Amino acid sequence: MESRLDPALKIAEFLLKIKAVRLSPSKPFTWASGWKSPIYCDNRKTLGHPVVRTYIRQQFVEAINDSFGKPDMIAGVATGGIAHGALVAQEMGLPFIYVRSAAKEHGMKNAVEGDLTQGRNVVVVEDLVSTGKSSLQAVASLREAGCEVKGMVSIFTYRLQVATDAFAEAKVRLHALTDYHVLLREALASEYITEKDLLTLQQWREDPAHWPLSAAESTISAEGNGPGELRTASRSTSAAKKQGPAAAKP
Repeated sequence: MESRLDPALKIAEFLLKIKAVRLSPSKPFTWASGWKSPIYCDNRKTLGHPVVRTYIRQQFVEAINDSFGKPDMIAGVATGGIAHGALVAQEMGLPFIYVRSAAKEHGMKNAVEGDLTQGRNVVVVEDLVSTGKSSLQAVASLREAGCEVKGMVSIFTYRLQVATDAFAEAKVRLHALTDYHVLLREALASEYITEKDLLTLQQWREDPAHWPLSAAESTISAEGNGPGELRTASRSTSAAKKQGPAAAKP
């Protein structure tokens, strides 16, 4: 199906076009976890493009109604899910709350901000699901606050096995508007990547924590799988050998 007719492909097309997603198999990025990755995703960029954010909002609303039914409230995950969650809540005429990455150390020491008296069941809005750790931490905070989590929607997910297992264990249903497989399909069709690149990108997803990195390659370092200054850092053979995989952090 053509991308203009398939919402998942259309969103993948948008993400590539506005450079919210960057693919760099030959010069991988470094996530905060220490993982080397040929993909860098910053979905906050979608907010700067009215056509893109409107389409995402519309698809979120449709996904929520179809997959979970209308909830009492919409909850956004800080920080990337807050703006999109507020837009969805406005479109659906629902109250909005958001979940902090950590509870405040002062005042009421809230992990969840907003008026929780407006309802009990919520659908959570995320911009990105990688390992699932931070997303499910938000779910845990909502449950601790007395909310029933009907499910979660996200703009994009890598469909990593570690995330799939974590969501299953937490008994949380995830509906992503687009994913890694669809993105690669669109990137290949638009000649953003080659068949050789596609193989490398597929290999990464199979085992991202141990994905090999040639010592001769340069790497691009970032603060994490989110916004941050990118810089090129050449690594010597000895330095590359010393560096091993680190524990995953979303």
